[in-house]
Amino acid sequence: MKLINVTNSHSRMVYNQLENTDANMIKVYTIGNTTVIYTDAYKHAEIVLKNKNRNILPTEVEFVHKYFKRKLNDGTYDFENISYLESPGLIEMSIKKS
Repeated sequence: MKLINVTNSHSRMVYNQLENTDANMIKVYTIGNTTVIYTDAYKHAEIVLKNKNRNILPTEVEFVHKYFKRKLNDGTYDFENISYLESPGLIEMSIKKS
């Protein structure tokens, strides 16, 4: 699997999120048909995986978790206590900052 950064293709959504939430930074990635939205805010980070055609696969969740744990490995994020919200075709991972 490979995450591809497609943030520039979602400029309107990124702009709206930055204007209307506490987010400092938003990046949008794809893994095939699954969209991954990474949002960084002052006290937490959110990672949303969504797919309009099917449920999110456990391998996708594991891959994204490992990718961001490796990428954000500066001690700021508490990857041991991630909260998950699940619904059909959507998973949200919430990570608090230490």
